[in-house]
Amino acid sequence: MTVLSKIIVGPSDHGRRMTLDDFDTAEGVEGRLYELSRGEVVVTDVPNPRHAELVLNLRKQLVAYQLLHPGVFHGVYGGAECKLLIEPTQSERHPDLAVYKTAAPGDDSSVWSVWVPELVVEIISPGSGQRDYVEKAEDYLLFGVQEYWVIDATRSVITVHRRTRGRWQKQELRAGHKYTTHLLPGFELVADTLLPVAPGAAEG
Repeated sequence: MTVLSKIIVGPSDHGRRMTLDDFDTAEGVEGRLYELSRGEVVVTDVPNPRHAELVLNLRKQLVAYQLLHPGVFHGVYGGAECKLLIEPTQSERHPDLAVYKTAAPGDDSSVWSVWVPELVVEIISPGSGQRDYVEKAEDYLLFGVQEYWVIDATRSVITVHRRTRGRWQKQELRAGHKYTTHLLPGFELVADTLLPVAPGAAEG
């Protein structure tokens, strides 16, 4: 009986072509983060503390909302806790945050190709703009995500993508702005809690 060896992915594999099936079962060398984007391995460094603080800040807000509004959504997951297997583009995505309104339809690895989060959040890191604004926006729309938020602290803007008639409708939020969504009745995203506040910024 032939035993197939597990594929090991490391920093030198950045840009390597790979199928989604192979990448999904591959093992990554510790110390880096790995995604599959359009059939190519993407290797990135662990984000800086500011990135982690933004993720934690928003996650706290969502969990606090969940405690006050039980039953509105099932859970909020981080990039190490979930993945989106997008077969048509041969991509495996690990969003910074994903909000699932329903429980997983199963308890094995196959759920990641069919369990769709209603809301996905990405926080821009140096060099990730093309992936987050373009490639991931296309992938998440294709996968069935209802809203996609991109938080760009360097540019002081949050770009909200809302699914409308099969395509994204975009809205930019800046310091002083607030945003509500039908996905989370009663939740208010306050841009000031995630972005630097510009002097004299007015509420919009």
